[in-house]
Amino acid sequence: MGHKFKVEEPKIPAHLKAANFQDIYYEEDPFLSNCIIENTGLELEEIDQLVLSKVMFKNVSFTGASFPRIDMTDVVFENCDLSNVSFREGIIHRVIFKECKLLGVNFSGGHLGNVRFEECLANMSDFVEARLKQVTFNETFLQHSNYSDCELLKVSFNQCNLNDIDFTQTNLKGIDISTCRFTRINVALENLSGCEVSPGQAIGFASLLGLKVKE
Repeated sequence: MGHKFKVEEPKIPAHLKAANFQDIYYEEDPFLSNCIIENTGLELEEIDQLVLSKVMFKNVSFTGASFPRIDMTDVVFENCDLSNVSFREGIIHRVIFKECKLLGVNFSGGHLGNVRFEECLANMSDFVEARLKQVTFNETFLQHSNYSDCELLKVSFNQCNLNDIDFTQTNLKGIDISTCRFTRINVALENLSGCEVSPGQAIGFASLLGLKVKE
């Protein structure tokens, strides 16, 4: 079906200066803007309240880094490895994750607005108690991810793998999962009301009610 809302694109200048992530250590506050960082590794960095504005990352590895309470606006991550990175309690606005590895990434308690995940590998990701508004997941693997106690407003999952995803205490009203693949998800029946599903998925959910669907 596809989403029925507009996700704002990052507002990034056509020409960006090349920079090194370590440049933030020369600033009074941890801040990077109007730059591109590519083909480097930043493993195990830990920076609290990092601010990113109008930044593009290409082929950058952040494996195991921790950026709690990050504030990023107008940022693109392309072909980056963000496995096990913590963005806990972050504010993330007009951001694209394209063809990124996001295994075990932590967005818990964060606010995500106008964010797109494109062809990412995000199994075991953590969105517990996060607020997502105008967010799309396109052709993304989200197996074993945790979306418990989330607020989802204008969120769309398109052609995603949602197997064993956890939607405990999360209302799926208005959420379209009809094009997604899964054999099992964890969701309470009362939170399924208004969720958009395919006919085949509806048969699967009927078993949660104890119904036997006859051909």
